Amino acid sequence: MKTRNEYTTLAKSLLLSLTLVGTAAEATTLKISHVRPQGTAIDLDVQQLSDELKAATDGDLKLKVYPANALGDYTVVQERVGLGAIDMAVQPPSSGADKRFQVIYMPYMVKNWNDARSAYAPGSALRNTIDELYQAQDIKVLAAWPVYFGGIALNRDVDQVADPGHDKGVKLRVPPMKSFQMLADNTGFIGSPLPFSEAFTAVQTGVVDGVMGSGAEGYFASFRDVTKSYVPLNTHFEVWFLQINAERYADLDEDERAALEQAAQAFEQRRWESAQADQAAYEQRLADAGATIVTVTDTNIDAYAEVAREQIWPEIMKDIGQDWAEQVLAQFK
Repeated sequence: MKTRNEYTTLAKSLLLSLTLVGTAAEATTLKISHVRPQGTAIDLDVQQLSDELKAATDGDLKLKVYPANALGDYTVVQERVGLGAIDMAVQPPSSGADKRFQVIYMPYMVKNWNDARSAYAPGSALRNTIDELYQAQDIKVLAAWPVYFGGIALNRDVDQVADPGHDKGVKLRVPPMKSFQMLADNTGFIGSPLPFSEAFTAVQTGVVDGVMGSGAEGYFASFRDVTKSYVPLNTHFEVWFLQINAERYADLDEDERAALEQAAQAFEQRRWESAQADQAAYEQRLADAGATIVTVTDTNIDAYAEVAREQIWPEIMKDIGQDWAEQVLAQFK
């Protein structure tokens, strides 16, 4: 006959076994935020990422997608990912969290798609720098998601707009960042810092004559009714990062981490293969909506880049740390 202690031990063992079975069967669901509405390119890519993770883990690892800043502005979301309140996100980096993130927004750091793909490739010097900046906030970068090269949307045609030395007498809304203000002011425009939420009304009412700081996708979505010409000058390269809270990542089991890494690599690779065509498609949509797409040559872009690197980079480097910035940007000079 079993003693009372033996029965107690048996009961505990059975309870532990049931607990382990229940734990093993329970799926892990990660909350992921992104900045665009449902049905956009990034939303579709995140949904595909979710499907691939679910398939690779037999449903053990799932994503719950929150589009259109549903969990907060990207600056807030980055902070919350670092704290672990949100598991994952795909979005631009916030220079409010670390001013050194401004280096990613340096005008003409890269000038074309070949430059961009090389600069942001996994294992590159720039990518390693970005990883380190995020790591300092307890965030692990899983992938890059290239968005577009920026340009200028205008509510009228402007003579010699592709010549940085021509005084155009045109006032542009620029994001409230020193780099964009200086780029406008040093290439023949007049920069007027305004929040994005005020930009459309400013163009519509004639407070400004156009907008700098976005690309064809953003202008088509928010400014197509007031855009008469679009100048694809490659003013800056927009790239977002697939990120996860570092502790949340570490808590995943080995198979889940492997599946996540593999799905993230495919997520990045697909976007590099489609991003340039996606940008061209949005430029065509602007044209279909009535905008003139100004012809811009490599020579024009080189001329703007020369101004940016000689007159703007030194000032921004002072803000983010001269020695650190020089090390990062030396590869692009």
